[in-house]
Amino acid sequence: MKRMLAALAALALAAASFGARAEWPDHPIRFVVPFAAGGANDLIARAGADGVSKRLGQPVIIENKPGAGALIGSEYVAKAKPDGYTFLISAAGVVTNSMIRKSMPYKDEDLVPVGMIAIAPSVIVVNPSVPASNMKEFVAWAKQQPNGVTWATAGTASTPHFVAEMLKEAGVKVTIVPFKSGGESVTNVIAGNVQATSEASIVVIPQIKGGKLKAIATTYDKITAAPEIPTTAEQGFPNVRIGHWAGVFAPRGTPEPIIEKMNAALLATVKSKEFHDTMVPQGIEPAPFTLAQYREFMKHERDRLGEIAKRSHMTVE
Repeated sequence: MKRMLAALAALALAAASFGARAEWPDHPIRFVVPFAAGGANDLIARAGADGVSKRLGQPVIIENKPGAGALIGSEYVAKAKPDGYTFLISAAGVVTNSMIRKSMPYKDEDLVPVGMIAIAPSVIVVNPSVPASNMKEFVAWAKQQPNGVTWATAGTASTPHFVAEMLKEAGVKVTIVPFKSGGESVTNVIAGNVQATSEASIVVIPQIKGGKLKAIATTYDKITAAPEIPTTAEQGFPNVRIGHWAGVFAPRGTPEPIIEKMNAALLATVKSKEFHDTMVPQGIEPAPFTLAQYREFMKHERDRLGEIAKRSHMTVE
């Protein structure tokens, strides 16, 4: 009788646990953005949160935790309770931080992929005084400079830094000039203090259309809002490829049914006309990845960028 009662109690507990999961979510969800408000990642996160909230029937609150190359916000989520109410909206830093730092406050596997939201293609831009309008002219001009083209980055292992290293491997002479942020980098290129950089489409397209910057190429696919900008691949540089992406991660241990349900809500949001009409005019491309596609993308980026980081000796003390 005691054994029977114990078994019934265990079954009741399991049923209650399943019921709790099945009812997820029953209170607000947090999307932690490891960057300051107003940037590309934050904007994508807010558009994604709005769509997910409508589909899951609960508020999705944006919480900005910037600093340390996205490490602060990432650590916060990695160590959060894996109950399906705290998610990270991250960029390439979730892949690259462990490649360039001697010590990490969490392990890569402490954050698990949930779904992609969107990608802002990176655009190689120069000060209008630079006598180049495409990759061929840009490379030829850079080779004529004593120290190569001066190139602004948003710090070690930032997307512009990876573009610079990819250009080096393609034979372009580059002198890296690090800044604290992408916005600061772009400002210095506009001012003529640095000759070139690459930044998210949403950041540079208004400056390009205003004549303050000149576009050389997009390092990802075509930009719907600026189809006149050719890709690096079209111009003979297929290995110069990277985008400013925003994807969702959960703490390790988050139940798989919750991850799958969140992925479905993200997928429906990203495929919606409302999301398309909000993002695309700003130069951001929706990325409707299934869970399997997102996991494969993450693996590919980790392997690819890891090799570049190793060859270029990227490190942060």
